[in-house]
Formats: sequence, C-alpha cells, structure tokens
Amino acid sequence: MIHESLCSSDNPGWVIFVQCLDIIFQKADLGSHRLALSPIKTSVIRPPLARLQSVNPTWGITSVLLDLHIHLLLIQIQPNRKAVTEMPAQTDSLAAHLAYKPVVLKFGTSGRRGEVVDLTQLEIYTNVVAEIEYLQSLPISEGGIKSGDNFYFAHDLRPSSTKLVENGRGGLCQAVTQALKDKEMKPINLGDIPTPALTYWAITHGKGSIMVTGSHIPFSRNGYKLNTSKGELMKRDEQPINDRVAITREKLLNQPYSESLFDEQGVFRNVSQEVLPAIPEGRAAYIKRYVDFFKGETLQGFKLLAYQHSAVGRDLLIEIFEALGATVTAAGRSDTFVPIDTEAIDQAQLDVVQKLYDDAGKGFNAVISTDGDSDRPLILAPESDVLRFFGGDLLGMVVAEFLEVRAAVVPISTNDAIDRGPLAAVTEPKTKIGSPYVISGMEKAIAKGIPNVCGWEANGGFLTGSDITRNGNVLTALPTRDAFLPILCALFAAHNRKTTLPALFDTLPPRFSRASLLRKFPRPTAMKIVARFSPPEANMQDVSFLADSITASDADQALVSVTESHTQQLNQIRKDIESVFSANAGFSPVSRILYTDGVRILFKNGDVAHVRPSGNADELRIYSVADTQERADDIANQGVAEPNGLLRTLEKLVSA
Repeated sequence: MIHESLCSSDNPGWVIFVQCLDIIFQKADLGSHRLALSPIKTSVIRPPLARLQSVNPTWGITSVLLDLHIHLLLIQIQPNRKAVTEMPAQTDSLAAHLAYKPVVLKFGTSGRRGEVVDLTQLEIYTNVVAEIEYLQSLPISEGGIKSGDNFYFAHDLRPSSTKLVENGRGGLCQAVTQALKDKEMKPINLGDIPTPALTYWAITHGKGSIMVTGSHIPFSRNGYKLNTSKGELMKRDEQPINDRVAITREKLLNQPYSESLFDEQGVFRNVSQEVLPAIPEGRAAYIKRYVDFFKGETLQGFKLLAYQHSAVGRDLLIEIFEALGATVTAAGRSDTFVPIDTEAIDQAQLDVVQKLYDDAGKGFNAVISTDGDSDRPLILAPESDVLRFFGGDLLGMVVAEFLEVRAAVVPISTNDAIDRGPLAAVTEPKTKIGSPYVISGMEKAIAKGIPNVCGWEANGGFLTGSDITRNGNVLTALPTRDAFLPILCALFAAHNRKTTLPALFDTLPPRFSRASLLRKFPRPTAMKIVARFSPPEANMQDVSFLADSITASDADQALVSVTESHTQQLNQIRKDIESVFSANAGFSPVSRILYTDGVRILFKNGDVAHVRPSGNADELRIYSVADTQERADDIANQGVAEPNGLLRTLEKLVSA
C-alpha cells in the first residue's frame, strides 16, 4: 500500500489520486513498491487532480489509465528488485501486456538452467542479447567476438530445445538464433551433437558458441551454456553479464508493445519458428579427433553395449567405437527424454541398464553411455553377470594414469583415492564444484609451466587443459567436460593390459564413493543447512578436531587463528553434526570439516559425507566415500532416505 504520509493534503482530490494510484499498483502486481513524490514533482502532478474528483476509488481503473500514465512517469519508484515485473513500465509497454510473471533464468554450476514453464523465448532472447554484447566488448585474446563473425550453436534432444511446447514455452534455439542475428552475428547450427563436439569446433575456429541443453537435469528443466571464443564462460564473467542482462531486460520490457518482437506470452510474433538447417562439419570433426588420437591402436575383440536412451551423442557411441575396432550393439534408444545424472545414478536406473544387458544376451565387455548432452560418461562392466558401476571420479583417475598427466585438477567432491595413489604427487589444490572452477585450476597449473594438464569431475566429465601427446598422436586441449575421451581411455587401458574393467579399477587405492540427492528440495532451506554448519570465520576452509585442540586453515592452507570463542562455536557445530551423523547410523566422531563447497565431513574411521546444494536445480546432494562400496552406498542411501534420512533430519534441524 502507498505510504500514509502521501495522503496528508487537505485536497480530497489528492487522496483520490493516491488511492487510484494504489489500485493501479495492486493491479500491476507492484504492491511491494514504495511510492515517493518529490516536492517539485508534486506541483506538476496537482493540476490533473481536479479531473479525478468524481472518480470512485473502488471502481475499475481502465478509464483513468490514459489520464494517469503520463504523470506516472514523473513518480519515483524504489522497487524491491526481487521480481522481474517490479519495474516502472509504460502503460502500452510489453511489460503491461504480458499475461504471465517473468522468472529470471539464472546461472547454475555451469550455464543457465530453469524450469521449462518459465523458459519463454523472451527470457532466452534477453539473456543471449546481453551475453553477446558482453562477448563483443571483450578483446579477442580474452575470448571476445566481433560483429559479423560466425557464431555456432547446437542442441540436445529435449523437445523444448527446438520446439514450442505447452503454453508457448521452449523454442530455445529459435530465440538464440534471433538474438545472434539482432546483434549482427552469423548463427550457424551444428545440429544435435554433444556439448564437447560443439565447443571443440568453435574454439578450433576461434568463435563463440551456445549449447542449448538441460544437460543431466530433469525433463521439466532446460537451459543453455555460453562459450567464449576461447572456451567456457568463467565465474568472473557472470556478474558483468548479469548487469547487462538487467539493462537489456528493462529495455525490452519497456519497449512499446506495438514495436516488440514478442506477444503477451513472451513468444515471437513475426519470427520464424523453424530451426536453421544444420551443417555436419562439427560432428565429423569430433569423430576425427578421437580416431586420429588413437591411430595405431584398436579395440578389436571388445564387445560393447551402447545404452542410447535420449543422449544427443547416442549414435556417436556406435560410430566412434566401431571406427576404433570395437563391436557395438545399440540398446535402450528412447524417443522420450531420459535424464541421466551420471554423478548420482540411482538403483532404478542401474536396474534398467542391467535388464538391457541381460536382454541383449550378456557377454559384453562393457556398457557405455552418456548423459543428455553427452559431456558426462557412464560406464559399467560385468562381474559374474552383474554390472558394476564405475564412479566418474575413479574413471578420471584411470584416464589420468593412462594419459600420464603431469597435473590433475579435481573438485572437492571427488573420491579421495586420488590422495592415496601415484596421482597424489600431481594433484593440484581441490576446487569448488563446477567446470569453470576446474578450468581455473588448470589455468593456474599451466601458468606454472606444467605440461599435460587435465581435470575431471565426480560425474566423470574429463577436461584437457593442454595438448596431450601419445604414441606420436596429439590430442589438442579441450577445456570442457567430455564423455567420450574417458570411456575410450578406460577401454584402451583395459584392452592394452589384456584385462577386464573391474580388474583395472581394482588397481586403484581401495576407496569407494557414491552420490545421491533429494529432488525438489528448496534451495533456501539447503543454504540454511550449509550456513548452520559453517565456521565462525569465512576464511576457515579446513577445520581439524584434534585430541586437545582445534586447528583451521584457509583456502591456501595458511593457518587461521582459532580463538576460545571460535573453539566453542566449532565444537557446537561438531556436536550438532554428530547428533545427525550418529553412532547409531554407523558414524564415528567427526575429525575434520572442509568448506570448499558445501560441508564435507570427515570421520575418524575414514568415512566421508559431503552435503551440498545443487547449483543447477532445487536439489540437495550427498556425496559419500568409504573403504568399501557397501559402506559408501549405505551413507548415500541413509542420506536420501524418506522421511527421516540424514538430509531430511538436517532440514528439520534448520526449520525448527
């Protein structure tokens, strides 16, 4: 409601005027605004008050809108900027005509992700226009692009990526294309190819790119990922981009409706909804990349089952591996999108793969697959006809040893087996979760002059920060998640050693991991959980509980002073954690807590439980590590059990 101080005039028309404005703001869903009139502007507004003397404040506002809208422009509104619609708008602006409340498409762990019901072409166009302007402002040496340049895009197989779906949502590729055209770029469609295939083609040609994809997240969501002409967008780019997005959003929403590209549903009015024809060059180059690197080697004799589902690289699973000598059988192809999270694969999905294996006649050396945009691998192999799943963090270790890397960068969520084997000597400081952080870590290693730099994530996505040479063949750097390279390396490692995949993975230090999650978990609640167990000082990133003291260090492992007050607070945090992760649940006392990303709890018996909100969706994840797979599975299963599992208990703790 309008502040009472504005109604102090003796003129009754003033009161009516203010009441009318109040109705307008309520109708426009601007109830959270405060209205403030400067003394000078008050004198400008007083003349039309006489015209409002006969207006009944409870009557509809339609007849007075035209009389008021000019004067509304003189009113200073200080909005609470939580909602997109809370901004001044012309009466006949696009914003005034929208039949829905826009929802901002936000950056996630890597790229922008949102609910399809909120993904209008207006929202996609708004963000892409601002992002292209940002890239055009950068020097070429920093990933910038020039007007008139080619700009590549590709997409996954989600319906909303290329088509308008229910209520006019989706059609993301069309929005990307129009934004590129309007910013004087030349959009070129590489079609339905893996994210790493698009990125490889684009950076090889020094051009920017956009992958339209929801990656591994649920079917109800989608989004896209922007790349500079040098590679992935970094976290340092996000804020200046968001600043530009805010300006672009206000400009588009305040544009006269008659001039806008969009209708009241945020759908293009006079823009073609056809997707540009795709060119095949990007796909062909990606195949050639791996056929050339493994030239002189063969997978002959290996029988593979390719679980295709709705992965965008499902046909490449056959083409690339057959080109390298393997015999590949396709299975599980789906016309309906299937979200596969290779980091948190659940038993139901494993059962689906096991049935496909059984129905195909068994006898395969491995089952291979990827997530939706084919930048995260999935690999399993039989042990006595029961498929064994290999976690992406362990897969990364096998690949790193195969490629003889000199520097390895991994996020804090990965299996700590890397700290117990030969790779410990080449492991760089662990990063936050997300490919931009891994890339930043690789850049630091490269800056130190280290060759053969790589990185990987717990989902198995493998990144090469520098060129890798093997048997005289060069694999050029591809600093983005890739699913095909790790699968190929693991298979060649087993084939060359004449062993099975289970036997190969058994050579790693015996540490086992599992990840699981609760979906539709409110992010504010998840952040409360992290805050509840966070240290008293932000620079305390590594806290150790010793027999008679507590020590802490920062992100660079420099010691941080721990006062008596700090000790009391940290002991309370440990006590609260142990009330949930209790002896009854099989946990020993807490020995250490890492705060690099979320809350990673280390117990005296070697167990690890890591709690972290997802950066891409309303999900709360738990990562576990233990000395046996059974215990790692048990921790993860206890974490997501309903209704009183570990994560639900934490939720109740912060909601009490």
